[in-house]
Amino acid sequence: MIHIDAYFDEATNTVTYLLEDTATKHAVLIDPVMDYEPHRAELKTLSVDRILSAVRTRDLHLAWVLDTHAHADHLSAADYVRAETGAKVGIGAKITSVQKLFRPVFNATDVCPEGAVFDALFEDGDDIAFGSTSIKVMHTPGHTPACVTYLVEDAAFVGDTLFMPDYGTARADFPGGDARTLYQSIQKILALPPETRIFVGHDYLPDSRDAVAWESTVAEQRNANIHLQAKDEDSFVEMREARDATLKAPRLILPSLQVNIRGGALPPAEADGQTYLKLPINRI
Repeated sequence: MIHIDAYFDEATNTVTYLLEDTATKHAVLIDPVMDYEPHRAELKTLSVDRILSAVRTRDLHLAWVLDTHAHADHLSAADYVRAETGAKVGIGAKITSVQKLFRPVFNATDVCPEGAVFDALFEDGDDIAFGSTSIKVMHTPGHTPACVTYLVEDAAFVGDTLFMPDYGTARADFPGGDARTLYQSIQKILALPPETRIFVGHDYLPDSRDAVAWESTVAEQRNANIHLQAKDEDSFVEMREARDATLKAPRLILPSLQVNIRGGALPPAEADGQTYLKLPINRI
């Protein structure tokens, strides 16, 4: 049986999941967050250290750190967790197309667009060994080309593709994103058994709700998601593109992308020994 703990990061509205296979005490971490204060360019590890403390207290063997995609709203702590625990880092295989998109944006000549910074690149349908069970990978692009959903037992970890039913769906206006592709990916998720539990990557707490939430079901998404009441694919695309045209870029998009295409690692230090993040002018 898989035990799931959720950790909500208030600064980025991100939900990180710690999965434990209770039969073997093997664990997997999905979408860990590195704390970043942009005004001082200050990195801390308080959020992820809280999770790693739980891993150690429960004497878990952390086998994998999995990102659902290259996030544009927070810095991944995947590389830090790998260094601290020896866990392997994995992501969808289409991360290579995201690396190719953003390597020239940041003049990131150290980034090899073959995904070499990751320990594993997962294709649609791949199985990831996890204790006494396995995790199935489902490619669900649209928000970004590299988005994947991780399926284990009756749970689906969908990243940003879906939010809670009262908040809707992911934006699809990032480079490489596509509203029509997003719709088709959502239909793949909604084709799962209706009782499948959906665990989302963010919750932005709409005015209609008093507490953050991150779990729903396929049936609840199908019946109540405010963005899925459109009659057909074209109607969804029209709605999604119109909404995206009104959205601002995420607050941490520039630091996030240049770190996350490196698997959560910082750019290499320059000649003075200092590491820098870049602000490319008029490129995004």
